[in-house]
Amino acid sequence: SNLNRLLNNKQENYVRPALFLLLIILLSSMPVHATDNNSNSSETQLTKTAAIEALKGIQGEVLSVDPAEVPGLYLVTMKMQNKVVPIYLDGSGSYLFTGNVIRLKDRKNLTEDHYQRLNPVDISTIPLDDALIVGSPKATQRIIVFTDPHCPYCSKLHKVLHEAVKVNPDLAFYNKLLPLNPSSRQITETILCNKSMDQLEMAFAGKTLPEPNCKSDIVEKNLVLAQQLGIRGTPTIILPNGQISPGYKPLDELLELVK
Repeated sequence: SNLNRLLNNKQENYVRPALFLLLIILLSSMPVHATDNNSNSSETQLTKTAAIEALKGIQGEVLSVDPAEVPGLYLVTMKMQNKVVPIYLDGSGSYLFTGNVIRLKDRKNLTEDHYQRLNPVDISTIPLDDALIVGSPKATQRIIVFTDPHCPYCSKLHKVLHEAVKVNPDLAFYNKLLPLNPSSRQITETILCNKSMDQLEMAFAGKTLPEPNCKSDIVEKNLVLAQQLGIRGTPTIILPNGQISPGYKPLDELLELVK
């Protein structure tokens, strides 16, 4: 969104639609009346029992309650419709906070990060036949990268991928093309028709590519898949454990991420 783009041009983070819809359901199902014990929330320890009481009437199960990164708030995880949703309550259980919580020092979207960690992607559902590989196909650590030929930070990350496999030959990055930029659509089709890493790198370098010489539904399938996974920006990395990490990563951060 505009706020996140202003905060950090490296990536675009959003509360994914599935999380947003669950939160709408949560709010609409809450009783109109709420308990206000008039206590100072910063001095009150929220227990799981108290959280269950505060959120009663909601079709969901409170799984855990832990102090949040935000002083005075508690991170409550709830299982709703086969998803685990992070929400925030104050210490008294009188106030509910939803939406993006962004840590300003590193521009990290804490809400989205919690949601991703609580709901890992099943990577076996991601087809890799169309992926362009950086590294050895025999490498044991497979990382999936959704990338766009006209995305500047994708181009920057692509160079880092080549550096990473030199440092650790047991890494392989499977690049799935996701043309979120309208100007990338035809270029992506050309690259996929030829399954050409050379053409992808030519596109990253700003060179002109020929028109596609085949008809394929791969682009459309990748766009649908990205929507299902909640991917709304590029580059986006999916780790072997199913965790999603959006945005550009410098080499040291990428190597730490894939450990």
